[in-house]
Amino acid sequence: MYDIQHLEAFCLVADELSFTKAAARMGYSQSAVSKIIIDLERECGATLFERSRSGVQITAEGLTLLPAAREVVAAQQSFETRVAEVHNLDSGLIRIGTISSIATHWLPKIIAAFQTDYPGIRYELFLGDYEELEGALANGRIDCAFSRLPARYLLNETPLEQDELRAVLPADHELAKLEEIPVEAFADEAFIQLKRDENDEVAEIFAGLEHMPNASFTTWDDYAVMSMVENGLAVSILPSLVLRRVPYRIATRPLAPRAFRTLGFLTRKTSSPSLAVERFREYLDCRNDA
Repeated sequence: MYDIQHLEAFCLVADELSFTKAAARMGYSQSAVSKIIIDLERECGATLFERSRSGVQITAEGLTLLPAAREVVAAQQSFETRVAEVHNLDSGLIRIGTISSIATHWLPKIIAAFQTDYPGIRYELFLGDYEELEGALANGRIDCAFSRLPARYLLNETPLEQDELRAVLPADHELAKLEEIPVEAFADEAFIQLKRDENDEVAEIFAGLEHMPNASFTTWDDYAVMSMVENGLAVSILPSLVLRRVPYRIATRPLAPRAFRTLGFLTRKTSSPSLAVERFREYLDCRNDA
């Protein structure tokens, strides 16, 4: 019988491709996680990871065993959650997937309200882009997710808000004199692309244009975009949720025509959410509490 902590460490190292990051998520030392993996490899009679100076890579044997390990870990977590439900949610774990802007502006308020009534619940946050979140939810790595709708996977969707996309400009930019920015105006500007996935909402805005913007920069970080815009390197488009409490000297304007993304809450269709997730869903309206 394999130790559940060994299997959990295996899954986390596979997720992070780093013993150090996996150890941080488990609350262990890096050497302890390394020993756990060595012990598990001895038990399995297989090499699960290749270690080198350039990093950690999962082996073909590891990839073969990983889905089964995930199933065992998920079953253990599900069991712990159900036991917690028997005791009226005195304890338990909710694994939440989210995009960074919701993690910053919505989740603290939702969790604070939920924690007031259910102080024994623990949380594990998984940050990713839309596609990563949907994939993690579909394969059972997380219990629920906040993402853009509609989802590409077959998931239960709860729409929450229409989040307007806005032009982001240096404060002294000529376009900042306009009340709204025609999307065609971006064709003449250096543009910073916030890279999410191949079908992100900004790409959809420009899909019908004859001349595409000159994407001088591509980054994954919202704040890097705003800092570059502040320094006059380019212009961009960001969702309104990202632009809350902005510490940068920039101008934002609505687009013409207006553009929005739909944000929502996702759960799996293939299995019933735990009682903890169902109760957590009841607190989603707390996201905009003062």
